[in-house]
Amino acid sequence: MVSIDGLLATVDFFGIRRNVRLDIVDEPVEPGDYVMNHVGFAICRIPPAEVDETLALYEHLLAAISKEDLLAADIRAEIGPAGEKKNE
Repeated sequence: MVSIDGLLATVDFFGIRRNVRLDIVDEPVEPGDYVMNHVGFAICRIPPAEVDETLALYEHLLAAISKEDLLAADIRAEIGPAGEKKNE
């Protein structure tokens, strides 16, 4: 999480910044925290001890998804190789 303004937070998804709502997050959060996001809402704070494992799981899932999967292709296009931000 990059910043918080009331119930709106700016988060960084593999180099892409998006706004998410904090209305339903399971516990208080602050900049630097990692959250699970669903359709624009932070739903839970990821405990610091689980961040590396969670990020590795996403990398594994993206690598395992078929190249023909349109959702995976969209995600890969946004985050670029190795989680780096796509050049614009």
